[in-house]
Amino acid sequence: MKSVNEFIKAKVKGEKISTVTCYDFWSAKIINESDVDAILVVDSSAMVMHGFETTINAKVVMMCYHVDVVKRAATSKFIIADIPFLEHKKGIENLFQSVDKLLKAGANAIKLEGVDGNLDIIKELTQSGIPVMGHIGLTPQSINKIGGYIIQGKDDNFSEKIFNEALKLQSAGCFYIVLELIPSHLAKEISINLSIPTIGIGAGLETYGQVLVLHDLLGFNKDFNPKFV
Repeated sequence: MKSVNEFIKAKVKGEKISTVTCYDFWSAKIINESDVDAILVVDSSAMVMHGFETTINAKVVMMCYHVDVVKRAATSKFIIADIPFLEHKKGIENLFQSVDKLLKAGANAIKLEGVDGNLDIIKELTQSGIPVMGHIGLTPQSINKIGGYIIQGKDDNFSEKIFNEALKLQSAGCFYIVLELIPSHLAKEISINLSIPTIGIGAGLETYGQVLVLHDLLGFNKDFNPKFV
């Protein structure tokens, strides 16, 4: 199993990092026997596995269930679990209880979407010894505000905002940052200027890693086929 330090070293060495989402035992077993570096057990499970229209319906108990199942099969993979929508806005004590449940279910790190209002929370988590992955660009938990699954950071002002967000997440202690649906030139600029690795989904080829939803990768949904897959 890779460690946080090994992910950071991979960036220094110029080694690419591969990650896929996973929510169940059978796919986790297959991934465990592959060269994939890490598994994301994310809130898209609400959509892929439970049929909801957005990720907002994910709950801690749902995430813990999927982490637990995946961990039983993927014993040699680094597992990152999502903090569900608004869970980090219910007070730091509640957040730590939720993170504690996810880690005890089998997660090695947690992922937190967005930057505004989250930096102090991320610092508290990382200073407590909890690895945190950041997530900027398109943040699906904010889909009602964003208005759709559309590319972020096209204009200069928004592009600069996303670039600065990446720097802030690094300063807050994140070991890794997801760049979702942003222009490839912006993803490249961010990736070059950070000392921690970036992982892209719909962000071009210039990030230090790629992440895909396993079901998209395998083409299970004929009605949804993102061109970046």
